Amino acid sequence: MPFSAVDAIAPAFEHTRRQLLQPFRFGQWIRLAFVGLLAGELSSGGGCNVPSPSSFNIPKHPGTQHFLAPGFGGIDPMLYAGLIATLVIAGFVLWIVLTYISSVMRFILFDSVVAKECHIRQNWSQRQAPGWRYFLWKLAYTLVTLGVLVVLVGIPAAFAFAVGWFNDPKQHLLPLILIGIALFFVIAIFVIAMAVIYVLTKDFVVPQMALDNVGAMEGWRRLWPMMQAEKGGYAAYVGMKIVLAIGAGIVLGIVGLLLGLIILIPVAGVVIAAVMAAKAAGVGWTVGTITLAVVAGCMLLAVFFFMSALISVPAIVFFPAYSIYFFAARYPALGTALYPVPPAPQISPATGPPPYEPPPLPPTPAPIG
Repeated sequence: MPFSAVDAIAPAFEHTRRQLLQPFRFGQWIRLAFVGLLAGELSSGGGCNVPSPSSFNIPKHPGTQHFLAPGFGGIDPMLYAGLIATLVIAGFVLWIVLTYISSVMRFILFDSVVAKECHIRQNWSQRQAPGWRYFLWKLAYTLVTLGVLVVLVGIPAAFAFAVGWFNDPKQHLLPLILIGIALFFVIAIFVIAMAVIYVLTKDFVVPQMALDNVGAMEGWRRLWPMMQAEKGGYAAYVGMKIVLAIGAGIVLGIVGLLLGLIILIPVAGVVIAAVMAAKAAGVGWTVGTITLAVVAGCMLLAVFFFMSALISVPAIVFFPAYSIYFFAARYPALGTALYPVPPAPQISPATGPPPYEPPPLPPTPAPIG
């Protein structure tokens, strides 16, 4: 009997408890945090909402602005353009690389939860093929999402521009507001639909890609009849996962906020001290100092994300386990992987009576006479 969306919660919690606490292994915890962070599990419902640095009021020293303004004002505009172009290209390349790594790590996380063991190096080499197929699907998904959003926003904007509503917006305020409201709801519905597609792919198509070595489209071709036959069950799963994600996000978000404050306060002091020391030494903003600041900021951000992943490991394990237990009875290959049949005991041959041996012949009588 398949688990319902509610019934799958208890075994997922028990699975998480056993994997993380029986026994507790710090090395396993660190590997799961690393895999969950790179797999994108922190931003897909199981992670905490990382507070934005702009939400904190960083104290500013009176001399800081005087240090920044003259340095930036003396930089050649061509240097600005070069830095921006470099950052754009580097950001795009980094996004491609991280998307591929995330695609492979998604399968490593799946294997780690099913087997209750996380082996990154071994599974990395074994999951290249499905990871590549999932990577291509994610690229296509991103392009389609961005393309549809451009069309949804561009057509109404082009229409309003063509009829001259933007020339005198006060005279056409009512139609602009109505179109804006309608566009908001259309975009919201589209974004929600695409988010559901992504979650269902991650939860129910990835297991098929991992166990049957199929592509994402073939996995969807198999998944669609299952969903058609059990619309209520899958709808309840999506709704329950939203509720669970909100609850986990609140709890881990509070912990992440405290962690951010703990990290930010000493870092702010170090930054202020560094700015004052640079001002006293007469150092301004150059290519070298800007590069150093960017690298230091990226390293600090990486440390913060990894610390957030460490405290989010229970959610990193629970949410994949929740989808696995829900889907196991509906997908036999996953059920077999989750509940492996123990090997049949070897039955030793029964020790019966010794083989039959005929009785010894009586002695031959001695001849008479």
